Amino acid sequence: MAKASELRAKDLAALETEVKDLLKAHFNLRMQRATQQLNDHSALKKTRRDIARVKTILTEKKGAAQ
Repeated sequence: MAKASELRAKDLAALETEVKDLLKAHFNLRMQRATQQLNDHSALKKTRRDIARVKTILTEKKGAAQ
């Protein structure tokens, strides 16, 4: 996943796309866990944190735009 400094360089549309992609990836990981096909259980935690990181930066940018 990208660092916070790399995410801050992106525009709002790119960040929203990033959030969508991460949410899809997180959903897929949850489905793998439910069917006992998930090998890397730490991927769920990493994906959750990445979603939070991107959403935080998205909120910062929206607040700065106003």
